[in-house]
Amino acid sequence: MSDPLYATLRDKAEIEEGDRLAPRFDAAGLVTAVTVDADAGDVLMVAHMDAQALALTIETGEAHYFSRSRGRLWKKGEESGHIQRVVELRVDCDQDALVLRVRMEGPGAACHTGHRSCFFRSVPLGSAPSPELKLTANDAGKVFDPKTVYGKPHF
Repeated sequence: MSDPLYATLRDKAEIEEGDRLAPRFDAAGLVTAVTVDADAGDVLMVAHMDAQALALTIETGEAHYFSRSRGRLWKKGEESGHIQRVVELRVDCDQDALVLRVRMEGPGAACHTGHRSCFFRSVPLGSAPSPELKLTANDAGKVFDPKTVYGKPHF
């Protein structure tokens, strides 16, 4: 799917090595966006962007996404105050995935559960699959109480 905001490239070499942004949105009009802490390098969250979210992110320097569960555009922090300032926006070689390097403003939590990162649990390796998840070594617990911020469970 193409969008008039971005270049439409058909040549593989132009897409993979050229100097024009031509995101390859999927059939739903979305591209995957991986958000990482600009300083520590930790993965904070994975979300999706449509053409409008990507354009607003580029224009404002603040992360915008498309919520598949809510079916709408949203600016990270619009409810919680946990704004993501984009330091760098990277596109992969075939332009179907993005990496946003961000600095968090506010309490510094990327996850609606109150944790700094959405990736606060790990799966133990080296044994049979287990439903028991472990907190990651770098998780210091919740940074905020979601009920206080959102007034209700936020899913």
